[in-house]
Amino acid sequence: MNQRSADLLGLRPEIPNAKITPDMSKDEQFQNETLRPIIKFQNPLLIEAFKNYIIKHKNAFHELNIQKRLDYIENAIQKDIKFRNALKGMVIGQFTVEEYMTYIQNSSALNKRMMSMVVERLKDQVQAFETSVLV
Repeated sequence: MNQRSADLLGLRPEIPNAKITPDMSKDEQFQNETLRPIIKFQNPLLIEAFKNYIIKHKNAFHELNIQKRLDYIENAIQKDIKFRNALKGMVIGQFTVEEYMTYIQNSSALNKRMMSMVVERLKDQVQAFETSVLV
């Protein structure tokens, strides 16, 4: 393991309930071992990226009720390819080379897992996007 990999792994938070068992699929193992810790670590950056997305889209988010806000988060990430790719880059940039080599073997399925986790994380923190918080 090179120094970059060791440094990246050392930064990641422990997630005790993200268990890895031998009967899990490789994708599920990768999700629990790599994606969950990285997304948790990158959470403040993901929040700021979405706040910026709201501002760039004329703050329409703030006119919506709670259900529409949750839908807005999901639609922004699913339909805005540039934004989704930026979020993916924030996660993939934290991979070790070894993790990247695993990722590219099944990137399509892992991207779905990754974006689903980011959507849920942002939805769970929808209160962070209130206008009073943005000022």
